[in-house]
Amino acid sequence: MALKSFIEVHPDSHFPIQNLPFGVFRPDTASLARPGVAIGDYVLDLSAVASASIFDGPILKDSDCFHQPNLNKFLALGRPAWKEARATLQRILSSTEPVLRDNAAFREKSLFLMSKVEMLLPIAIGDYTDFFSSMHHAKNCGTIFRGPQNPMPQNWFHLPIAYHGRASSVVITGTDISRPRGQGYPSGNSPPYFGPTQKLDFELEMAAVVGPGNELGKPIDVNDAAEHIFGLVLMNDWSARDIQAWEYVPLGPFLGKSFGTTISPWIVTLDALESFACAAPEQDPKPLPYLAEKVSKNYDISLEVQIKPDGQKDSCVVTRSNFKNLYWTLTQQLAHHTINGCNLRPGDLLGTGTISGPEPESMGCLLELTWNGQKPLSLNGITRKFLEDGDEVTFTGVCKGDGYNVGFGTCSGKVVPSP
Repeated sequence: MALKSFIEVHPDSHFPIQNLPFGVFRPDTASLARPGVAIGDYVLDLSAVASASIFDGPILKDSDCFHQPNLNKFLALGRPAWKEARATLQRILSSTEPVLRDNAAFREKSLFLMSKVEMLLPIAIGDYTDFFSSMHHAKNCGTIFRGPQNPMPQNWFHLPIAYHGRASSVVITGTDISRPRGQGYPSGNSPPYFGPTQKLDFELEMAAVVGPGNELGKPIDVNDAAEHIFGLVLMNDWSARDIQAWEYVPLGPFLGKSFGTTISPWIVTLDALESFACAAPEQDPKPLPYLAEKVSKNYDISLEVQIKPDGQKDSCVVTRSNFKNLYWTLTQQLAHHTINGCNLRPGDLLGTGTISGPEPESMGCLLELTWNGQKPLSLNGITRKFLEDGDEVTFTGVCKGDGYNVGFGTCSGKVVPSP
């Protein structure tokens, strides 16, 4: 018999009992932040569950990890603790278990309508790294900037390329994004352009949330890397393409990327995603031994981007892609990150890079969709080369199960004028 919750969950919901993603919320502005899990239209307060001594397994029994303002302490406990928590939560939320179902007072202090709470960043992010792991995205960008004869950098098929991003500007969904200012390419003999970016873009990404880290100088084996990944969030790594193009040689992205990165509030665990695992693409040439996996897998996560122009009633779908389009896997990304001895820590965020597919409608950013502004996009009769002030961009991600979904909710942000 399929697992079912005593809480009614709509068939289209992203948050059935098979999911139970983790986040951090507060019931109102006067309350303290606390961890929770999503179930249907509700948030279950994990601090209330912990206070009731329901987490009685060997790892979590005496832990205060659910009395923290973020999930970092829980992440540091590792997969055995995550599995223990998931099993306990699925048990108490199931239709056959009375502990919460039949206790009205307990339900009242532990279950909150999601529409009424404030969602916060679920983790304290010490470091943020952004990869470049989609072959289709890399080829499209290379063709735009270098031409079709030499679109791919020589190193791309040998290692997961990445750069170190700015953790301080990672924000939760719903946060406005101010149009950044910076320098752009000079025109003729004039000085470089300076002012608000004229090529503001979204980037359809996901990000892995690191659990237990590693000691400085001790790399993580690629075949053990999944033990160090708690789960995934949706991520919009906003980009100012004109600022980025002028500054990125020789040291890579800086002001063109560091002004804002939006993530969804719910972390969907790898355990919840396991039913949707699929084979990763064949890698040619074969990766070096430290990147060679015994089992190389991705996840079948359908991704969608909508843009709602300012003043318009309806959003317009501009992209449909899938996480399984990634060439370099999450575990390869993490193992490569540590192969030089770099130490990762609980709560670190590892972005995948833009997730583009092989079809024109699966391109993961406006740079590709409009071919750097040469082919304007139509949004219900309104054209866009790049994002304009007032545009609201919303990402969704969902796995389709047998009679249920495992989803990520939404990741959205609205562009506001430069200050």
